[in-house]
Amino acid sequence: MTTFDFIVVGAGSAGCVLANRLTASGRHRVLLLEAGGVDNRFWMRVPIGYGKSFFDPRVNWMYHTEPDAGLADRRGYWPRGKVLGGSSTINAMVFVRGQPSDFDAWAALGLPGWSWAEVLPYFKRLEDSDDGPNEWRGRGGPLHVSNVATQVHPLCDAYLLAAEQLGLRRTADLNGASPDGVGINQITTRDGLRASASTAYLQPARSRANLQVTTAAHATAIVFDGTRATGVRYRCGAPASPEQTATARCEVIVAAGSINSPQLLQLSGIGPAEALRALGIAVLVDRPAVGRHLQDHLCIDHLYRARVPTLNADLGTPLGQLRAGLRYLTQRRGPLALSVNQGGGFVRSRAGLVRPNLQLYFSPLSYTRATPGQRKLMRPDPFPGFLLSAQPCRPTSRGHLALASADPFAAPLIHPNSLATEHDVQEMLEASRFLRRLAAAPALSAVIERELAPGPSIDGDDELVADIRERASTVFHPVSTCRMGTDPRESVVDARLRVHGVQALRIVDASAFPTLTSGNTNAPTLMLAEKGADLILEDLGTS
Repeated sequence: MTTFDFIVVGAGSAGCVLANRLTASGRHRVLLLEAGGVDNRFWMRVPIGYGKSFFDPRVNWMYHTEPDAGLADRRGYWPRGKVLGGSSTINAMVFVRGQPSDFDAWAALGLPGWSWAEVLPYFKRLEDSDDGPNEWRGRGGPLHVSNVATQVHPLCDAYLLAAEQLGLRRTADLNGASPDGVGINQITTRDGLRASASTAYLQPARSRANLQVTTAAHATAIVFDGTRATGVRYRCGAPASPEQTATARCEVIVAAGSINSPQLLQLSGIGPAEALRALGIAVLVDRPAVGRHLQDHLCIDHLYRARVPTLNADLGTPLGQLRAGLRYLTQRRGPLALSVNQGGGFVRSRAGLVRPNLQLYFSPLSYTRATPGQRKLMRPDPFPGFLLSAQPCRPTSRGHLALASADPFAAPLIHPNSLATEHDVQEMLEASRFLRRLAAAPALSAVIERELAPGPSIDGDDELVADIRERASTVFHPVSTCRMGTDPRESVVDARLRVHGVQALRIVDASAFPTLTSGNTNAPTLMLAEKGADLILEDLGTS
């Protein structure tokens, strides 16, 4: 059967949520198309195994950007999950909602229903939190969120104490009443195994007769009758395989992510008309905002050699690996059951700011010898080391994404346009300065032997900015390439996630974010998909 009520393109974080929620009543048939394969590899379930998925073409789109002038003309590496669960299957598992003001800012753009008070119930509904249930946290939802504060490396205590010595607040829950301060990152695991959107949402729904999941299915175009979306064309397996078409009675929902969603819209004739015509693509609707307004978080790492043992000793020696492996196999605990991004927080780089402008990361290990584009977390440096990292929360630079050709199997052109504004340059400079102050606090300075990068000789503003341009990199939070908004010339979807100018077509993924949230983007993506499912069913009259 090739006719369904809904077709969802992309079985990533959002797509898995939609597949579950739209089939829950049993009244609607749903086809879920995923370009990648299944998520049953051993290292996809072991939490620290994300280091092995970071550069694996079997489960990863492995995108590269165009040379980025703001980053010394370097080409960035942007991994994206190409597998059931999408990037939630290969990410570092850090669960951060962001700051309440992020969502109030969405509502202030004229987008009803997206304020913090209105999205909080969806955040609570999606999670099974060790810290819930309470006013802020949920219990009993599909996705387990683990509080691992008692399991992280002891060096995290030095990080937290150093932050307190700078006058920062320590919080037991960075997703609680206020994310302002420092704490231990919560992660999406259950019983020592990765909890992805696939394991949390899709697996429980796979047995439903009204859900069909097709993997290795690369969507090539959305089918229209006039301006109404009626189906999807796709190829299974190799690019030369026969093209197939599935029909949707109600809606086509694109949930392919911030790179693939705008790519598919443009291939289908929805995008900047002049650019589409230049590639020989017939224009259905001129939508200049498709692929524009790309936002992402840029992060700078400061690397230190330590005087005390770090996670390098647990993961960087045969004996340490043996101990870690045995502990994991017998108890599902220890370093293999965790992320390496163990400490976190939201802080202000200077006095007078109304809200935090930096997100911090503390990793009690280092891997200076890593091959470019790879993270060999099981092969850290042979000496004790750790990383302090910071990212500005709200960059003002905007990039864009464009088609390289009309070939749906060709990777799109990604132009991050990093550090294109003076605001962003200054924020990154303040981030570096803040990391230096944090490292100089007594609790951390006592365990630091020396700063390895950028190194003590790099100290002037110009030198630090040059270091940032040479070393800063994405933390893989691209959003807003099909952003929500009220003006069809400046946005792609409305407040109900419907694509402007066409019918029966929605975008439900991080590409629809009106603006970048201040922290990690996976939790807000799941929230958006939960709310998106409700909007779809409400508009159908079956909620």
